[in-house]
Amino acid sequence: MAVVNNPITQRVSSVDAYRGFVMLLMMAEVLEFGHVAEAIPDSSFWAFLHFHQSHVPWVGCSLHDLIQPSFTFLVGVALPYSIASRSARSQSHTSLWLHTLRRALILILLGIFLRSMYRGQTNFTFEDTLTQIGLGYPFLFALGFRSERTSWIALGIVLIGYWALFALYPLPGPDFDWSQTGVAADWEHHRTGFAAHWNKNTNAAWAFDRWFLNLFPREKPFLFNGGGYATLSFIPTLGTMILGLQAGRWLKNSQSASWLVRRFLIAAAGLFVTALFLQFTTLVPIVKRIWTPSWTLFSGGWCFVLLALFYFLVDMQQRKKIFFPLIVVGMNSIAAYVLAHTVVGFIDSSFRTNISQQYDLILGDPYKTLVSGLVILAVQWLVLYWMYQKKLFIRI
Repeated sequence: MAVVNNPITQRVSSVDAYRGFVMLLMMAEVLEFGHVAEAIPDSSFWAFLHFHQSHVPWVGCSLHDLIQPSFTFLVGVALPYSIASRSARSQSHTSLWLHTLRRALILILLGIFLRSMYRGQTNFTFEDTLTQIGLGYPFLFALGFRSERTSWIALGIVLIGYWALFALYPLPGPDFDWSQTGVAADWEHHRTGFAAHWNKNTNAAWAFDRWFLNLFPREKPFLFNGGGYATLSFIPTLGTMILGLQAGRWLKNSQSASWLVRRFLIAAAGLFVTALFLQFTTLVPIVKRIWTPSWTLFSGGWCFVLLALFYFLVDMQQRKKIFFPLIVVGMNSIAAYVLAHTVVGFIDSSFRTNISQQYDLILGDPYKTLVSGLVILAVQWLVLYWMYQKKLFIRI
């Protein structure tokens, strides 16, 4: 990890704005719309915001579910620019690979470190955003030197292979011990028939983690992940990065802004149609938590739509000033990610100590998380703005 004094060349403002939007959605979890929705149960407005600030239980999608795929997609978008920048500095292929492997390792270790905070021992888990990117990044880098056609073929192999892994794994039998999964046999979100191969904690990725995660020292043996998340999700997550790689190539080499937006939207339409076909034919449901192949396609469609929207507004319409607050966050996404996972409690306790123990009650109890959350977000943004002014950008 390094702190550089100026941003990398050839930055595209719309990409920074999109990344900043994604990071702000993640950081905004401190607003806790669920608390407000619970305090005002008759409000459909707060119920709507609560839904889109939460992950869906299993099948489906909310706005919050698009945070991780968007961040992952943008890693792929940035890769052609990163390769071009380093190649322009005459870095050897070996040097590029060493940097890639170091970056992947730092991402994995940083993810584990953040997931281990306030625990009695290291929490070896590999399903969070940073570790998933780190596990797949070397494969993405290798594809960065291949043709678009090769990348599309690689995407197909990744998704079909991952689909086959789940499809061939046996379904629970009549004597299956559901207590080992953390979910009841009659859980309302379970799918039946062929789609049951992708049910929570009874699938191939869950079986892999029952072996793999128990190779590491743990306070107690790993049985299941409460959210259903899995290490092997890095494989279809690589598919999301490949989609971003293709988008980045189009973006970098485009000679026409309107052509580029149309191409993004056509790609999105194709991904949506394919994903919904897979969902409604029960070949594979759209599940973010285990990153099913249909989720890779469906969320990838939304990523193309959002990239097209930000490109149109920020770069084509030249509204960079309006999106400046997002750009500040997007240009320092790693710093924003770390801030969101480390200093929330410190900021809140500092305001309670130095301002008032009940500073968050200024608008009443139903809105207390909004007040404290806005304070936390404001302080975090000011830190990022200070770094922006000082030209301090965290790079891995």
